[in-house]
Amino acid sequence: MAGPLHGFRILDLSAVISGPFGTMILADQGADVIKVEMPGRGDFTRQAGNRRGGVSAAFLNNNRNKRSITVDMKTPQGVDVIKRLARDCDAIVQNFRPGVVDRLGVGEAAIRAVAPNIVYVSISGFGETGPFADRPVYDPIVQALSGLASVQGGSDQERPRLVRTILPDKLTAVTASQAITAALLARERHGTGQHVRLSMLDAVVAFLWSSDMGGQTYVGKTVSQQRAASFIDLIYETKNGYMSVAVMTDPQWQAMCRTFGHAEWIDDPRFATTAMRDINIDDRLGLIQSVLIEDTTEAWMAKLDAAGVPCAPVLTRNELIEHPQIQASGITYENEHPEAGLLRQARNAARFSETSPEHRHAAPGLGEHTDEILDEAGYS
Repeated sequence: MAGPLHGFRILDLSAVISGPFGTMILADQGADVIKVEMPGRGDFTRQAGNRRGGVSAAFLNNNRNKRSITVDMKTPQGVDVIKRLARDCDAIVQNFRPGVVDRLGVGEAAIRAVAPNIVYVSISGFGETGPFADRPVYDPIVQALSGLASVQGGSDQERPRLVRTILPDKLTAVTASQAITAALLARERHGTGQHVRLSMLDAVVAFLWSSDMGGQTYVGKTVSQQRAASFIDLIYETKNGYMSVAVMTDPQWQAMCRTFGHAEWIDDPRFATTAMRDINIDDRLGLIQSVLIEDTTEAWMAKLDAAGVPCAPVLTRNELIEHPQIQASGITYENEHPEAGLLRQARNAARFSETSPEHRHAAPGLGEHTDEILDEAGYS
């Protein structure tokens, strides 16, 4: 069955992760995504490590279900091709540094001149204005500037730490996919395309505000420094590994105390309420760790799960693939690639009851669909 975005066409000028991962979400959901790449070189991720059959995993996992065309946008003929393709597209996505698309001749004004109602999407590192707007950007730079590294460090007094995945890039991509869909819906309702602007900095700061910026929420209420959340996080060591135990409600706290054989903690004034357990978090987590180290992860999982206490083992990436919950949910699936062979990938996270997305094809070879796409655009 065709996906929910079947019939929409996206012209994808973006590269690396922040744009391509977002457009792959749309492609997985049925959109016809035309990936534009430089001849002979292609997307930077094509040259990344971890390869098989001459194809990189980084490219495969961000460009599934797309078609590839090679166009030299530094030539007038290449710009003309982009404009002609744009006429038949619903949206165009680019993540060049601010100003580059205008110099190339494929900025919003130039594209809208030939496609008045197109949704034009610009993804940047820091936005279009401000002292950082023209600076080169990579994921760690955004983690530093956004406050994410400070949050990850645990407090303002501790050494900032990076999240050990490119969260700003991927979060921007997910945000972009939602924003593009929203803009297409608005165009369906009102007939007008618009310019959607999104930066990696925008995405991360908005993401953090949901749960990590309470001290900055009340204007006029000064917060000098963010205190440490706790001296350890919610990953505990057991006799044979690691696990997470997280309790929020009073019944969960009480169930955990009884399971641990420490019912006296229930009446301890330090832990009598959610607020007190938060204030005395170091004492609380230290006590929990002292108990969990006495037995194996599997033994504690059985006991805590039976008591209704939220818990999970800490899985390595290889263990994740074989875990029964991952398999039962069908989160990963296998597909064949003509060069790289049998692949395992994660399906699109959203599931649709009536318009279930399908795996149409693997990530394309460089320029694989050039003739096909140019033929559709009317070229001889």
